[in-house]
Amino acid sequence: MELLDLTAVELGKKIKSGEASVAEAVKAALARAEAVEPEINSYVTLDGAGALAQAEEIQKKIDSGELTGPLAGVPAAVKDNICVKGQLTTCSSKILSNYIPTFTAEAVKNLQKAGAVLLGKTNMDEFAMGSTTETSYYGPTKNPHNLTHVPGGSSGGSCAGVAAQECFYALGSDTGGSIRQPGSFCGVVGLKPTYGTVSRYGLIAYGSSLDQIGPVAKDVADCAAILEAIASYDEKDSTSVQRKDYDFTSALTADVKGMKIGIPRDYMREGLDPEVAGAIWDAAKVLEQNGAVIEEFDLSLVKYAIPAYYVIASAEASSNLERFDGVKYGYRTADYEGLHTMYKKTRSEGFGAEVKRRIMLGSFVLSSGYYDAYYLKALRVKALIRQAFDRAFQSYDLILGPAAPTTAPELGKSLSDPMKMYLGDIYTISVNLAGLPGMAVPVGKDRKGLPIGMQLIGNSFQEKTLLRAAYTYECATEKQYEAPADARLSGREA
Repeated sequence: MELLDLTAVELGKKIKSGEASVAEAVKAALARAEAVEPEINSYVTLDGAGALAQAEEIQKKIDSGELTGPLAGVPAAVKDNICVKGQLTTCSSKILSNYIPTFTAEAVKNLQKAGAVLLGKTNMDEFAMGSTTETSYYGPTKNPHNLTHVPGGSSGGSCAGVAAQECFYALGSDTGGSIRQPGSFCGVVGLKPTYGTVSRYGLIAYGSSLDQIGPVAKDVADCAAILEAIASYDEKDSTSVQRKDYDFTSALTADVKGMKIGIPRDYMREGLDPEVAGAIWDAAKVLEQNGAVIEEFDLSLVKYAIPAYYVIASAEASSNLERFDGVKYGYRTADYEGLHTMYKKTRSEGFGAEVKRRIMLGSFVLSSGYYDAYYLKALRVKALIRQAFDRAFQSYDLILGPAAPTTAPELGKSLSDPMKMYLGDIYTISVNLAGLPGMAVPVGKDRKGLPIGMQLIGNSFQEKTLLRAAYTYECATEKQYEAPADARLSGREA
């Protein structure tokens, strides 16, 4: 088996045993990226020289016994809205196209402590606003399974990079499904942890009450190991939570006997592609055959999740993005007279259309006369959605459903209709509004060969239950990561 076919944990074992070196793994990933990047466009920044320098240092620490963890020496990528000291961090926006942070995000520091080699920063929807990775200033990322389709978003670069074997795992961020939806579209595993589990320090904010960093990987065991590495309490993040248990890999047991799993009827009705629905029901049957109890139930309030989410997220975005004004850092317009003209021209030239749309919406709902009618009402709906999940988890250990209503759409189809793009988040955004953990797991492909993902939703701080169910499904179906056919990567039909 070639190095690139290995999962992160498998590669870590080979490096530890001396069967492979860190430098060999880094060179393999860099060579793969060099071969496919012109077509996939997963990376904004790829730091080959820096990665090889890291590899040398990390190899010494592994050889001396200083680094012993499962991810030591394994090459990884980081979404381009997560700061790494000294490395360009753009949020895939023109307005931050020259921004180099002077500090490193806590989640990345934790990865570095675990011995990760950072290959570079992955492409994304601008400021994480989008569901297709087409709003990036650096051009769209393409789905490795079919280059005419999107990889999803906003963590499309991270998911496509893992799917195309350009890195062994990656970090993404999830505000309304931005790890789970592209994970589903690209055929990889993506996990959004409970809000507060992973520090948001160093994550450039979109919606502060919704954002959460999480892992993207080839399989469930990798996700467990990565989450174990990055999760920690951080006093620099006021939303960080001190958890008693960070031992997520102990949940990797293929046992769901007696586990009660609910499937919301609201998720399986009109609007869901029949092929996606069929794959979800088949996955539920697999868990049922392995001892889980599967029941349908009414979750309610699903139709209110999208308007509530976009009001809250846009309001927070309009506040968070006011700091990008051309004064302190980032892009500044070249031609202006006076401070206010500089503000206007910098922001007009620096932000893309989707970001401007959400800033304007957020400013509107926070304005005098509309604050009560929209923003406060959305916050009340958010509380009701959380209560609906609380009631559901009194009866069920997990909730199972689709990660997206369809497989990956074609490039260019979503941006022409923003409302359709927003509606594509219908199954994922409630998880962020309620602060719950969610996970996307590949469960098949449609007739076009595009991946289908199942979403598992757990109660707060119940990532272990998610991991156990997902791992059971993988073991029962002998599901293994499937690399895209090289024929598709070169633009030909497989």
